[in-house]
Amino acid sequence: MRNMWWVVVVVAVVAVLATYLTWTAQRVDRLHARSAAAARSLDAHLLRRSAAAAVLAEERQAPELYAAARIALDAVPEEREAAENDLTRQLRTVPLSPEDPKDDAVISASRRLGLARQVHNDLAREAHAARRRRLVRVLLLTRRHDRPRFFDIDDPTVTASRPVAPVSPAPVVAPPPAAGVAG
Repeated sequence: MRNMWWVVVVVAVVAVLATYLTWTAQRVDRLHARSAAAARSLDAHLLRRSAAAAVLAEERQAPELYAAARIALDAVPEEREAAENDLTRQLRTVPLSPEDPKDDAVISASRRLGLARQVHNDLAREAHAARRRRLVRVLLLTRRHDRPRFFDIDDPTVTASRPVAPVSPAPVVAPPPAAGVAG
């Protein structure tokens, strides 16, 4: 009877351990799949913003902005961050109005790009954390997956330029005379 309990305990421990290992392997796979999907989404948002910027540059006849947009559209992955940073700098020099549809397209594409970049980098950070776990490294659970890359660029969000009203100086008011002081 005693031997039977040991067998049951060993089988239960093996079942719990196998369940945990399966869960861990699936979690690593899911994190890498989500990170890859976020990278594809980020790429789509980068292309949308670059295309909207190119259309805006053609309309405004801004050759520097057009060149930056074309470079960003045609950039290879290794040069993408630098090209996107240059495009962001060019977009910040252009006055934008949310009432103009082409301007609004650039503004909304930039906002969405900022969110997509944040989601992508968060998922890449989670995948890196999972990769660093000792059990994951020992069992080589990440051997099928490439290491997710972070996409580090300046904040791509551009805002509408609003005309700033001139600030008039505050009127100078003489202090009231002090009570009880003869003058």
